[in-house]
Amino acid sequence: MIAAVVLAAGSAQRFGRQKLIEPMFFKPVIRRAVEAAIASGVHDVIVVTGADKRVRHALAGARVRCVANGAAASGMGSSIAAGIAALAPGTRAALIVLGDQPSVPRTAYRAVLDAYRTRHPAIVVPVYWWKTRGHPVLFDASVFPELRALTGDRGAREVIDRDPARVLRVPIGRPAPRDIDTPDDAVSILNLLHLIQ
Repeated sequence: MIAAVVLAAGSAQRFGRQKLIEPMFFKPVIRRAVEAAIASGVHDVIVVTGADKRVRHALAGARVRCVANGAAASGMGSSIAAGIAALAPGTRAALIVLGDQPSVPRTAYRAVLDAYRTRHPAIVVPVYWWKTRGHPVLFDASVFPELRALTGDRGAREVIDRDPARVLRVPIGRPAPRDIDTPDDAVSILNLLHLIQ
């Protein structure tokens, strides 16, 4: 079983309000990101949320499990750890998905999952144009203990960089999707979404 862990616990300080519930093509940003993860064909989708209940409400009816991260203020590492800890027994790999990247192309999901299923590396990282590493990143169950130990705001970068020999980099023939950090970012992604998908 392969799962997706969607990170949606951030406070969106740079945006000025909760960006994950901002509408994009008539749906909240977080719902678009989650629907992309579901459409990838994974068996389980876990959304790690923070204190803002509106994020959970935006996912009403979606085929996901929400997990609250009480330590969300400490950074992304704690959210990854919480999501990995919530995986069902027998999960053999997990995609880490950013809730504020609703424009990740379906081709990236397919390429990462296909690479894992055919070559079974410990970590699969998509590499977009100009050698930009991006998401979703896939981790085999052998790496889960390292992810559960994460703290702070560095995310999984330190786990990826720890042993380059176990990382498979998969080229994606598109520009890297952008985070939504400001209202201008949201407008930019809105204008490009039809081209990226």
